[in-house]
Amino acid sequence: MHTDVLGHSIHPSLTDVTTGCWLGTTLLDLAGRSESRRGAALLAGLGVLASVPTAIAGAADWSDLSGSERRIGAVHALGADTAIFLFAGSLVARLRGKHRKGAKLALAGNLVIAAAGFLGGHLALNRGTARRDSFAESN
Repeated sequence: MHTDVLGHSIHPSLTDVTTGCWLGTTLLDLAGRSESRRGAALLAGLGVLASVPTAIAGAADWSDLSGSERRIGAVHALGADTAIFLFAGSLVARLRGKHRKGAKLALAGNLVIAAAGFLGGHLALNRGTARRDSFAESN
């Protein structure tokens, strides 16, 4: 999951798919009515599916970290994993017809992933962990 082609890790790009689906889920829950339930469930499920390659890419990046960056990355991963479980629970609740519970779990998942995303952004942007040195050296 490491690539020098982009000049940075693929993980940050993959997070946009996952978090976009999950944000769309909550927006449909908040703005939509019963007609939007199917779309919200679909987006929750797509986000959970997209979280698999996203987490794998993040774990690959984390394996190269050390020191304080590794510790921050571990907390980031714990938050992201918690959000995955909340959204998986949201999807199960929705499939069982418990849409209100699914919406609450999705909202909680979005709050958790926002905090985890803040830490991930700090690692990538402030600490430069997403940068690929071999790409930077060749330019």
